[in-house]
Amino acid sequence: MSEPTLQVTFLGTGTSQGVPVIACDCEVCRSLDFHDKRLRTSILIRAAGQTLVVDTGPDFRQQMLRESVTQLDAVLFTHAHKDHTAGLDDVRAFNFRQGADMPIYGTRNTHDQLRAEFHYAFEPNAYPGIPRLQLKEIDQKPFQVGPLKVTPLPVMHLNLPVLGFRIGSFSYITDANYISEETIALVKGSTVLVLNALQREKHVSHFNLEEAIAISRRMGVPLTYFTHMSHKMGLHGTVETEMPEGIRLAFDGLTISV
Repeated sequence: MSEPTLQVTFLGTGTSQGVPVIACDCEVCRSLDFHDKRLRTSILIRAAGQTLVVDTGPDFRQQMLRESVTQLDAVLFTHAHKDHTAGLDDVRAFNFRQGADMPIYGTRNTHDQLRAEFHYAFEPNAYPGIPRLQLKEIDQKPFQVGPLKVTPLPVMHLNLPVLGFRIGSFSYITDANYISEETIALVKGSTVLVLNALQREKHVSHFNLEEAIAISRRMGVPLTYFTHMSHKMGLHGTVETEMPEGIRLAFDGLTISV
């Protein structure tokens, strides 16, 4: 049976502060090029009748409105940092529209953090209108979201375990500075890889541009898009011209088919 075609939309491709950064007057933050306007990192996946979002950052509401999303079947979380979770409350719009709880896929540690940050959604006598969340705990084993098989891709974000995800021939990894040989093996055979590349200089918990290019080459994926980029990466139009064959910079609103 052939894999379903995925339509992947980059909801956001920026780092935790987004681009432009508040109170910054660098050339990237002052740029008028829409490619240099980056919301917090997230993607939307449509495939086999399912609509999924990976991470609900602080810009989630804005991203859903921009892309005119009217159906959302599940949320997958890579990890519990605020720039990946802060917008979760706004799934309640889909609760109201769809008349159902929202399946939330994440590790036990991620779920524990969500219970703490959105405690009001889990209280016995819940206030009317809160988000209705159905927590579905995952680990490193493949799992199903409707007809879609999702394979977790364990990586490290300094000392924090983070999950990437592979669906069909599409692999997505963000917030990483170390990828094991075992995870590289899980990615191999993909036709498209999305990988974090924070900036040109080295960073304590993210791949920089040079490291991201190197790890992409090791994985042998024909086409890689970089995401989770800060203003320190440089102007999109300039950096894009420097990329080796088979590597591109993602940008907000970009939609690809895999």
